[in-house]
Amino acid sequence: MAQVRSLQKIMAYLSANNTVAVNNSDTRLAGCFLLGIPGLEHLHIWLSIPFCTMYVAALAGNGILICVILSQPSLHEPMYIFLSMLASTDVLLSTSTLPKALANFWLSSTHISFDGCLTQMFFIHFLFVAESAVLLAMAFDRYVAICSPLRYATILTSTAIGKIVAATLARSFIIMFPCIFLLKRLHYCRVNIIAHTFCEHMGIARLSCSDISINVWYGLAAALLSTGLDIILIAVSYIHILQAVFHLSSQDARSKALSTCGSHICVILLFYIPALFSVFAYRFGGRRIPRYVHILLANLYVVIPPMLNPVIYGVRTKQILEGAKQMFSNLVKESK
Repeated sequence: MAQVRSLQKIMAYLSANNTVAVNNSDTRLAGCFLLGIPGLEHLHIWLSIPFCTMYVAALAGNGILICVILSQPSLHEPMYIFLSMLASTDVLLSTSTLPKALANFWLSSTHISFDGCLTQMFFIHFLFVAESAVLLAMAFDRYVAICSPLRYATILTSTAIGKIVAATLARSFIIMFPCIFLLKRLHYCRVNIIAHTFCEHMGIARLSCSDISINVWYGLAAALLSTGLDIILIAVSYIHILQAVFHLSSQDARSKALSTCGSHICVILLFYIPALFSVFAYRFGGRRIPRYVHILLANLYVVIPPMLNPVIYGVRTKQILEGAKQMFSNLVKESK
């Protein structure tokens, strides 16, 4: 009964917004409809305000961070190169989701083509896996800097950094590209409505009337073998880092190292906790956890870390602050 009422509400919503749902195999032609946050439709306008504010802050903060790192030769070091990679991934990840969500909230623009949905899905998951790899690279950078400082320059050479970047992109592509074929092989004959603000793998798969067990297990295996493995390696790195830090004789050096590691750990927790909760809740806790909670969390993990990362790194890193002052000082001089 509850499912019938829910479907009636969805159809009424689509009708009110002049959209049409199909119940046959034309989903590939007709496209899909993103409902936004079902159950909170009356709050879409109000929810758009904090989401838009966070998105603009993320774009501005990460944009400034990237410009500062690129413009200051003193910041062309592995730590800051990885930080610029993190900022770039943050911008792309939030941009792959938020503009469509805001168009939905403001203009009731719910329709997206099937290929457009697959494209959005690919980039969201690709960028998520890539950001996870960047966080691992940053953890490795701190591990080498603190545990083997004398070998830092010989281990993290420009060639090594180039290989890390190439491996990050290649791994993300190899993991996520099969998802497109796994979704294209399915037969779609159900209502083409996705109760979400963006397209993601299981959301599209559940539109199908085919057996999606391969999609379920591939998605879970991909998450565990990529992101799950990254989390384990990051944890191992920071365990070794903390052991090394507490063995430092200088209180000053210990405080500086703990401060740097503390900011990194904050970023890692902000990124992984809501993301993993969203992944597992969507697969295993769908009936126990309200759908709007899952959707809100899914949107928060693509906008809150990108918004906070520049603040955490900019405020807590002296070199970034000095680089920003130098960059803006040069811009003022050039304008005169």
